[in-house]
Amino acid sequence: MSHPLKALSAAVLLASLSAASQAMPYSQLIIFGDSLSDSGQFPDLGSPLLGGNPTGGVRFTNRTGPNYLGNNREYFDTVATQRLASLLGLQALPSTPILPQILTGNADGTNYAVGGYRTDQILSSITAANGSVVDAGGGISRTRNGYLVDVPRVDPDALFYINGGGNDVLQFVVTDQASAAAAAADLVAGVAALQAAGARTIIVSDLPDVGLTPAGFATGFRAAWSNASGLLNDELGTQLAALGGNVIRLNFRGLLTEVKAELASFGFDPLVAQTDVCFSGSSCLADPTWGITGLTPNPDRLMFNDGVHPTAAVQQISADYIFSILGAPWEVSLLPEMAMASLNAHQQQLRSEWQTDRGLWQAQGQWRSFVMASGMRQQFQRDAVTSGGDSDGLGVHLGGSYRFDENWRFGLSLGLQHQQLESDNDSEYDLRSYLLSAFSQYQKERLWADASLSLGQLDYSDLNRQFALGIAERREKGDTDGKLYALSARIGYDLANAGTDWRVSPFISADLARVDVDGYAEQGNSSTALNFGDQQRDSRRLGIGLQLNYQLSNSTQLYAEVAREREFEDDRRDLKMGLNSVSGNQFELQGHTPANGQTLASLGVQHVLGNELKLSAGYNFRGTSDRQHGINLGLSLDW
Repeated sequence: MSHPLKALSAAVLLASLSAASQAMPYSQLIIFGDSLSDSGQFPDLGSPLLGGNPTGGVRFTNRTGPNYLGNNREYFDTVATQRLASLLGLQALPSTPILPQILTGNADGTNYAVGGYRTDQILSSITAANGSVVDAGGGISRTRNGYLVDVPRVDPDALFYINGGGNDVLQFVVTDQASAAAAAADLVAGVAALQAAGARTIIVSDLPDVGLTPAGFATGFRAAWSNASGLLNDELGTQLAALGGNVIRLNFRGLLTEVKAELASFGFDPLVAQTDVCFSGSSCLADPTWGITGLTPNPDRLMFNDGVHPTAAVQQISADYIFSILGAPWEVSLLPEMAMASLNAHQQQLRSEWQTDRGLWQAQGQWRSFVMASGMRQQFQRDAVTSGGDSDGLGVHLGGSYRFDENWRFGLSLGLQHQQLESDNDSEYDLRSYLLSAFSQYQKERLWADASLSLGQLDYSDLNRQFALGIAERREKGDTDGKLYALSARIGYDLANAGTDWRVSPFISADLARVDVDGYAEQGNSSTALNFGDQQRDSRRLGIGLQLNYQLSNSTQLYAEVAREREFEDDRRDLKMGLNSVSGNQFELQGHTPANGQTLASLGVQHVLGNELKLSAGYNFRGTSDRQHGINLGLSLDW
């Protein structure tokens, strides 16, 4: 939106944020827009010419405290795009600093947003030669090519952000449907140009209600500006829907409405008419309590710093809002992984039972039943596209086998498990899985083979996605269902000579699995509620391993296994999603990518309690960076 600068000195420093330690899936953040995204294009009278704090430069929000003055120490606070960049481990440096690099030591960055830009100027900063212009007045200006002039083919892993339209409303460029359509067309043309150059993920901000600002109240243009911003916003949505592509259209208008309805929850004074007063008193009425000249100055208690620009508290809410959308698939794409963990735990119980029985089957024509209790923990390591977290589960497994003849045994097993995944953000996702497996086994002298077919019903309930919105936290809830199919086979050969207490069996394995998780929508129509498409997780694995059994005594044996599997379905998985409150807008974001290999290990003991009753206990491990630990306790009975 328009900036309040009159005459400025020739002093400027780049605005920057240190990159966060955690790398994210985006290589860089590239920003086009107006003052709501400007990270410091104009020189700040309060910033030293050289050697000052690198966060200096004019940004259109409140200064840092305690006095909120431009005294070379209290700089302008960071805006939402800079805060988003920090959350993403990236930077949001201004692209056209007034002072050249030789003076500041700072190279051009990737933030092309400039305070005062209309939508036609934003388009020029994307596509036009000499289209990026910063004019501070007093002969202080700089011109640079629009982004695509210098970068005709963009990095597909870059994240793009575009906002604009507020100055078109404030300057009465947009007054009716036709002018609103023209302004929206400029922004959409910029999106289309980026898409044509290879941009894969573009965020487009909607236009908040410009009339509901302190400037709208002070000037008497509240109704006119509200009407104009509504027209522009509607046109932007319609034209973006017609354009298509992977565009994330935000709903800041709805978000700010929700903030106003719960002011105290976000730290704002609920007794203040937040859209009528501001902090700085620039182009608006300063609040007599929390304003800069008030009794207890505190911009965090107010939504607006000046007539049209939000305070740093609102900037943080805005950044958290965007990050909650980008980060949602890093958690939700773990739902199929929870099902895979349940399947692995179920299959491991069977394999432990089979290994302790190797060469010790029940008599022909006889049944053997078993019951096992298990505990499991799945540890997801935080990486570029996965939220860290722990999934804890408990299960019970019931089954039995029938020995058909000397070489064959068949059986069934039913597994009931409950898991709860808690992410680093304190989100919680529950899964109840019901698994049924039919299996067959073959043994002849030293040769053995096992095979199983598993079917599963998945019940995902209490899916609670939690995230920050400034000082507040929000949960969005949902539930869904799914199914699971799996086929597993192993063939091995016992190397140990007869008469020894050892069984040493190298083996090869093959596993096929598919998990289908139905798409679902989180409850309600809030600005942060999301809907997610169907997810399909396929797995094709080949493995090689070694089983060891040692007869410690007549009634006790130890068993162990180590193996390595290669996963062939290790491509990146994208999740289709959208905002419930933005109809017709769907986009895809990157989610969990399976590891291409896993190590398996287990260790256990079995003790014969009687002629027909056996007790076993074991520990098992599976994983690489993501790790699954399990323990089990089982009883088997011949009858």
